[in-house]
Amino acid sequence: MKVAFYTLGCKVNQYETNGMIQAFLEKGYEIVDFSEKADIYVINTCTVTSVSDKKSRQMIRRTKQLNPDATVVAVGCYAQVAKDKLEEIKDIDLILGISEKTEIVKFVEEELKNKKQIEYISDVMHQKEFVDFGTVNYTDKNRVAIKVQDGCNQFCTYCIIPYARGRIRSRKIENVKKEVEELAKKGIKEIVITGIHVASYGKDLDEDISLIDLLEEINKIDGIERIRLSSLEPTLITEDFVNRLSKLEKICDHFHLSLQSGCDETLKRMNRHYTTEQFKNATKLLRKTYPNVALTTDVIVGFPGETDEEFEKTYKFLEEINFYKMHVFKYSPRHGTKAEKMPNQIDGNIKEERSNRLIELSDKNEIEQNKTYIGKNLKVLIEEKEDGYYKGHTTNYIIVKIKDDMPNLENEIVNAKIIELDGIELIGKLEK
Repeated sequence: MKVAFYTLGCKVNQYETNGMIQAFLEKGYEIVDFSEKADIYVINTCTVTSVSDKKSRQMIRRTKQLNPDATVVAVGCYAQVAKDKLEEIKDIDLILGISEKTEIVKFVEEELKNKKQIEYISDVMHQKEFVDFGTVNYTDKNRVAIKVQDGCNQFCTYCIIPYARGRIRSRKIENVKKEVEELAKKGIKEIVITGIHVASYGKDLDEDISLIDLLEEINKIDGIERIRLSSLEPTLITEDFVNRLSKLEKICDHFHLSLQSGCDETLKRMNRHYTTEQFKNATKLLRKTYPNVALTTDVIVGFPGETDEEFEKTYKFLEEINFYKMHVFKYSPRHGTKAEKMPNQIDGNIKEERSNRLIELSDKNEIEQNKTYIGKNLKVLIEEKEDGYYKGHTTNYIIVKIKDDMPNLENEIVNAKIIELDGIELIGKLEK
């Protein structure tokens, strides 16, 4: 039977889709592209914003147009927190929560026998152990995400994810190392350490272990040349952490520090556990340690109660920090969160205006910082060939396009001299 997957959301979801794909392959199923006719369609849903919810529902409804007789499976975060809404969609045959992903084949085969809508959603808030896919071997990428942690204990007032993912659960260090070793044998050169709240890694384990301990162990594994970190809390960036991190030669000099607001009053309403001063100190420490570091972040505009004055504080703070790139989100009320019931909800037009200003600032920063690389040599991991250009990322996550007719450069780390800026993208040539 043919199975097709569609994944919404974060790198954790992408990793878990790879795990589910592997489970189907091991049972003899064939994996096809989502646009093709399949017997089973699996939508790995996301619920981080209302837009994510909408996209999840849209993709579910679209599957029956591809094959009216197919079995449609909704799995993941949106299924975990909004099963009542999914039950109303007649096209869905199977609804699975977060913890059920590792046993998806068993549940699908049960549904195929019964031919009626089934749901299995366990109470993730009481889950204490990390649910492990084992070694996820199936991948067609040059850069591979490794899930080392699940859940979140932060409970930011705007965020539904702790209710979808549960409390923090860390993966055993030996299991992470085993998976990385297997990927190294497959020729993978870059891995991304990911989770729902990576900074909390190890806090739930009996042994005295933290994220930096895990990174030190992974750094020793032969074959892997780059270790990239996904989103981090600024409170993790201490003198001790950065000092130990700087000794790991495989760590990439790109850090995504989750900010959300550059105004202390807004941060307090968001229940973020740091101040703008603490955040600024973290960026100073990273820039002092990594000369070519690229800093990126997330920002929410239009959070309840965000006045014009508070937004201007955020704007000035973002100008001061001078991020390489910012991912800007308009606040989206999530049912069941504290922020949903807060007074002074912001008008959509104001959110749009603030969002546009920050996106414009982000584009300006990216162009200005990219210009500084013209004439320099950069190491680029080639990931794909597109429109006659090889395309890849530097260690600090800057995209470089290289015009070259040499075959089979994919998954190679090459030396490229940057010759020009094309719009927002850097163009380079191979240096032999």
